[in-house]
Amino acid sequence: MPVSAADYARVAELLGRSPEGDFEVVVRDRAGDPVVIRNAPILRDGRPMPTLFWLVGAEARRRVGRLEASGGVRAAEAAVPADALEAAHARYAAERDAAVGAAPAGPRPTGGVGGTRRGVKCLHAHYAWHLAGGDDPVGRWTADRLAAAYPEGADAEAAVVETRAGAGAEAGVAAAAEAGTAIAAEA
Repeated sequence: MPVSAADYARVAELLGRSPEGDFEVVVRDRAGDPVVIRNAPILRDGRPMPTLFWLVGAEARRRVGRLEASGGVRAAEAAVPADALEAAHARYAAERDAAVGAAPAGPRPTGGVGGTRRGVKCLHAHYAWHLAGGDDPVGRWTADRLAAAYPEGADAEAAVVETRAGAGAEAGVAAAAEAGTAIAAEA
């Protein structure tokens, strides 16, 4: 996962700390600032990293945080059918596990979105995966709530989707387009 020095520094600034593992920027805003990163499933020190997609964009984090603070986690869990959520967790885990491969002899990451096996743990993780092209009903639910709360453009921050080799490129463009975002995809 090669990352430029500028991206590394900006992500560290957005996180408020140095990243503990390798990552790539998979969603950027119109200005080119990172919005979503895709983490390596194993951190540099060998610990597992269950959260494959991480929402780093400041405005997106603030908006999703407000939604969570107003009871969004419980509301999303009540609104999304349990079987759809379970299937999303399985797809997420499969994508992350494919990235792990046979490499580590030590602990491997477990769980689905945000490291949980069931239910909703964190809207940020679901929304990040949705923006990156993941088929996530909670991410879609979050995008819909943000669009209603911020009609000027819930996903204005996530304007450019950088595709990674393989999974999700078309879905990421479609997800952002559904949210009313101007999208440019790079192959």
